[in-house]
Amino acid sequence: MDKGLKYLIVGTGGTGGAVGAYMARAGFDVSFIARGGHLKAIKDKGLRVIRPNDEFTVNPVKAYDADSYEEKPDVIFVCVKGYSVEGILPLLKRISDENTVIIPILNIFGTGGSLAKHFSGPLVTDGCIYVASQIEAPGCIRMNGDILRVVFGVRKKEEYREILKDIENDLKESGIDGILSDNIARDALLKFSYVSPQGACGLFYDVPAGGIQKPGEIRDCFITLIKEIDALADAMDIHFEEDIVSRNLNILDALSEKTTTSLQRDVAAGRDSEIDGLIYEVVRLGNEYGVPVPEYEKIASELKKRQQG
Repeated sequence: MDKGLKYLIVGTGGTGGAVGAYMARAGFDVSFIARGGHLKAIKDKGLRVIRPNDEFTVNPVKAYDADSYEEKPDVIFVCVKGYSVEGILPLLKRISDENTVIIPILNIFGTGGSLAKHFSGPLVTDGCIYVASQIEAPGCIRMNGDILRVVFGVRKKEEYREILKDIENDLKESGIDGILSDNIARDALLKFSYVSPQGACGLFYDVPAGGIQKPGEIRDCFITLIKEIDALADAMDIHFEEDIVSRNLNILDALSEKTTTSLQRDVAAGRDSEIDGLIYEVVRLGNEYGVPVPEYEKIASELKKRQQG
């Protein structure tokens, strides 16, 4: 069943796997870029999504490695980790043109603006995603909550294209809370104001969400980190419309006490991680905008020592 736009998911992990599976299940033309055993399992048995109260499998699935994909998608969701963005640039340049919309939905604030510098034709938006999910086994994504929200938008009003509204509608028709933002800098930094402090605090103290949920030093650290990002936002002329400390505490307190961030899991496994974009970048922004971020500086300094030794 053809539903119009052709979508490509680059990075079929917890975020891309969930978004793409929902859209494919709804009948949209979706292809996936994956690799290794995960790719093989998806091609052989489909893409399975386990949710808190049910599960579903999309099969067959159009899945490829980066070298074998040869179509020209209308919309590309970039769902890789921040450290992998540079590696997918050759793919993005090969398969995009002036009609393509590229939507990065990463944890790292400012990814869209950085990515856009490499392109002259395609529209590169900014975006973020709210979902708790990860690859449980090859070909299988486990969602640890019911939330699946994709927020995206252009940095400048003159960049707006009508196709963006079509994408928002397609997401909603797929059962995804798709939001075309009128202020994506604010909305992306709002997401960052949660994921960065949780990752920093959890990594520094080596605790899951439960360790931050309890009153005391660790929770106070989490709150301080949020306040430092709030101060940075003001200096960047980005103004939130709500109390982000209360907001982020509510999100944290709704998690299972055993929940850890992907940053913590990657560091613990000795894999590449987003520690630079999620933590060290805040220190750099503090220096750039003249905003003191002593709690981030303390954590960054300690984490760098651990990395070195």
